[in-house]
Amino acid sequence: MPTIVRTSENSQPSTRLRPGSPYPLGSTWDGKGTNFALYSENASGVELCLFDDAGEETRYPLTEQTAFVWHGYLPNIAPGQKYGYRVYGEYAPERGLRFNPNVVLLDPYAKALSGTEEFNEGVFGYVPGGEDTVMQTEDQRGAPLGVVIDPVFNWVGDRKPSIPFHQSVIYEAHVKGLTMTHPDIPEALRGTYAGVATEPMLEYLKDLGITAIEFLPVHQHLDDPFLLDKGLTNYWGYSTLSFFAPDVRYSAEAKKGNPAGAVAEFKNMVRALHDAGIEVILDVVYNHTAEGNHMGPTLSFKGIDNPTYYRLVAENPRFYFDYTGTGNSLNVRHPQTLQLIMDSLRYWVTEMHVDGFRFDLASTLARGLHEVDQLSGFFTIIHQDPIISQVKLIAEPWDVGEGGYQVGNFPVNWAEWNGIYRDDMRAFWKGEGGLASEIGYRLTGSSDLYQNDGRAPYASINFVTAHDGFTLRDSVTYEHKHNDANGEGNNDGHNHNISWNCGVEGETDDAAINALRQQQQRNFLATLLLGQGTPMILGGDEIGRTQGGNNNAYCQDNEISWYDWASVDEDLLAFTRKVIALRKAHPSLHRRKFFSGRTIRGEDIRDIMWLRYDGQTMTDADWSNEQTQSLGLFLDGDGLDDVDAEGNPVHDDDLLLLLSSSYVDLPFRLPDLDSCDNWELLLDTSDDHAEERIKTGEETTLKARSVKLYRCVRN
Repeated sequence: MPTIVRTSENSQPSTRLRPGSPYPLGSTWDGKGTNFALYSENASGVELCLFDDAGEETRYPLTEQTAFVWHGYLPNIAPGQKYGYRVYGEYAPERGLRFNPNVVLLDPYAKALSGTEEFNEGVFGYVPGGEDTVMQTEDQRGAPLGVVIDPVFNWVGDRKPSIPFHQSVIYEAHVKGLTMTHPDIPEALRGTYAGVATEPMLEYLKDLGITAIEFLPVHQHLDDPFLLDKGLTNYWGYSTLSFFAPDVRYSAEAKKGNPAGAVAEFKNMVRALHDAGIEVILDVVYNHTAEGNHMGPTLSFKGIDNPTYYRLVAENPRFYFDYTGTGNSLNVRHPQTLQLIMDSLRYWVTEMHVDGFRFDLASTLARGLHEVDQLSGFFTIIHQDPIISQVKLIAEPWDVGEGGYQVGNFPVNWAEWNGIYRDDMRAFWKGEGGLASEIGYRLTGSSDLYQNDGRAPYASINFVTAHDGFTLRDSVTYEHKHNDANGEGNNDGHNHNISWNCGVEGETDDAAINALRQQQQRNFLATLLLGQGTPMILGGDEIGRTQGGNNNAYCQDNEISWYDWASVDEDLLAFTRKVIALRKAHPSLHRRKFFSGRTIRGEDIRDIMWLRYDGQTMTDADWSNEQTQSLGLFLDGDGLDDVDAEGNPVHDDDLLLLLSSSYVDLPFRLPDLDSCDNWELLLDTSDDHAEERIKTGEETTLKARSVKLYRCVRN
């Protein structure tokens, strides 16, 4: 393709490059033209490259540099303009420098992208097939281009739901998988941001009762070549290419040839979800990028300023530190990389109106040098930021590096995916003994992890399933992973599933086994939603979604991962709606504070009491007994020690939660309280239609492997 090189000296005034401004970074349209600014402290030169629809390239050398920012302003450059950069400097991988002006690079601050990567057009700074020390000399244009956008959007009337954390019920979902097969969504909108914003989807989410949807990554990502070679793609999207641009793969507008339209489409989705009373949380990946290790592609950061953006091995900076298992780790010790992350977070809050973030492999961001450090620059800057510190911040508190498992160790204002909760609950319902004390902690908000550092029960994001692992239905159907479709010989994915197939591996026609599997799914949902902490449901669990035993469906952009809206388990869906409604109706089930254990009414009535199945209070011996497989949890409705938004004391019914993972039915004596005449059954996982009203002090039958919830009523 012909290339036209222009400079400000030989251009007409209407296209002549002006000095412009070093801030803001990226491309900024002001109504008359566009400012371009790119950070690189080690480059010797930068060219801005504009592309027309035919692929013709026009280059503008950026001669202005302020504090390592190369910048220039072009009049008459309007939204829709595609652009990239060529960056000059040394190509010396052994010293961590990978500049190569033969590669067109993506602007790290681009707000919209022209499309996805094109490996056939070249994306490598070295000659593929050889060592990365040999510089590529042929033109490489395979990286997506940035697209100038018009940031103006009509947010008038948008009201963030601002739901308190302790009242939240989070729903983890994939933008595409959620809507891809929904029969009531127009086909052209399925799998897109616009599809989520349709009335059928919004009504479904509202009826379910969730308060927030946590989307798997929507930042534009890269599809790895080894997956493309197998006819697969990076469905989950944990391979970020751009921290500002919504992925065009999920945009109905982009599919129509308007990639910049993805931005407004995403904003429309957020506004629609807000109108439905649902918050938007984004799963974000700031720990690494899609450029991989030293043999990976050069798409953006690597060719713009490799030492600035990546953690390099000091003894041999040709190589990258890898705390993520993906080939590289972002260099959060560098001020510019920290600024990039913070600018991205602020952008998604202020311009895209999202309500919070879940940080993938967050321990990586905490590493000051080689150890996880609560006082690292990342947490300090988050804590003091007046915008980011006020949204929901959720950490995945581990990475693959030494000492990376940090559940319970994140700072105040942070919630955490509680992997200990997941493992304890799975083991309990599998029937393992000796877990009474652990279950006691998990049901009450994991005070052993979060109470002593100034946090509250809602800091524990409780989950039993997530995108990574079995679905809920698969966790009661399979004990072993079945990942053959991933093309890795079933060697990928973890083997520690803590799952129980109820007697048969895989699907079966055995009615008794299927009934037990149904009950086990209800047990998981009931304990998840009726305990303290913030519950997170894996999207599709409520309708019985299966992945056929695949516990690592990251590369399955097909029916394995998509919701099967034609095979909804209506009974399970109704049960899930019921339990969510019960949680919302009873403040005792979503306390804002940890239990105190102090006396509330009389000498023997406390805000919480633990009961054996004979009606007596649990003893130390009971807590440590390997045979203890049943628990009764009494919640005093007058023991909340809380006030509502108007300052009025909060009260609730006295509640009694019974759970048993025993394989036999148990006679459970209900507590005899002066304040209570009868116990009214609200929920029974062994019978969706059960009704029961028992006098205080009398016995009920707690079915094998079941949960019951009662409330105290007076005659």
